[in-house]
Amino acid sequence: MKRRSLAGWIFAAPALIVIGVFFGLPVLSALALSLTDFDLYALADPRNLRFAGLDNYIDLLRTPIFWKSLGNTAYFVLLGVPLSIALSLGAALLLNAPAARFKALFRTALFAPVVTTLVAVAVIWRYLFHTRYGLVNWGLEQIGLNPADWLGDPRWAMPTIIGFAVWKNFGYNMVIFLAGLQAIPKDLYEAARIDGASRWQQFLHITLPMLGPVLLVVGVITVSGYFQLFAEPYVMTRGDPLQSTVSVLYFMFEEGFKWWNLGRASAVAFLLFLIILALTTLMLRFGKRRELV
Repeated sequence: MKRRSLAGWIFAAPALIVIGVFFGLPVLSALALSLTDFDLYALADPRNLRFAGLDNYIDLLRTPIFWKSLGNTAYFVLLGVPLSIALSLGAALLLNAPAARFKALFRTALFAPVVTTLVAVAVIWRYLFHTRYGLVNWGLEQIGLNPADWLGDPRWAMPTIIGFAVWKNFGYNMVIFLAGLQAIPKDLYEAARIDGASRWQQFLHITLPMLGPVLLVVGVITVSGYFQLFAEPYVMTRGDPLQSTVSVLYFMFEEGFKWWNLGRASAVAFLLFLIILALTTLMLRFGKRRELV
């Protein structure tokens, strides 16, 4: 048994070393950095570096823009995650339907946004929603509706980014749902049809319960991913208008690479990590109670 255990550690050692060097050490370094006042002066001369303890964390909790960025991110998650999951599940159901044709073609087309370059597609969306020259406002005018300032109005800027993020990412979850749907035994649906169950009843009492573990995995992945909102507001709005699209990661980026407050930026990263950890832990506990994991 000892030899087998030793052999296992030997085979796992290269991967563990890579994880430790490229993940463990950077994380520990960032944690240590968050406990200092590391800034541009310390970058120029390490003797200017001072230990700050929890001052960065306490100061962040007193900073209004941090709470605003957290609220914007929560709004993005609360609206974007259900939309993304619903759209991806609906697309998977359509592709899994017996009457569907050209499944491979549609599966590839719907998955294509996932593998496209985010920055390039975000630039295109920015022009599509342009106030004067955008195709979306042109279409609204053709049907007699007033155009909107999609990226310049605080009421519409975040919903526009949510729409872009949902369109960009739903294909990834769609593939996972499609795999889960194909793993459900067909006999269950045949038995339900014999008993007179409608399609809606089959969806509620067969599809959703059987997809429970898949829904949990997709939920955890989507929530953790959507909390890391950065590229969309960076490319499309730069956090404007009126800071309505400033996310936690965008705030961290400005703290670290605009104002060079790298200690505060590291503290922002760990606060976000704690938030994501708490939410995913709650989701996993809920799934465990429902016997999904």
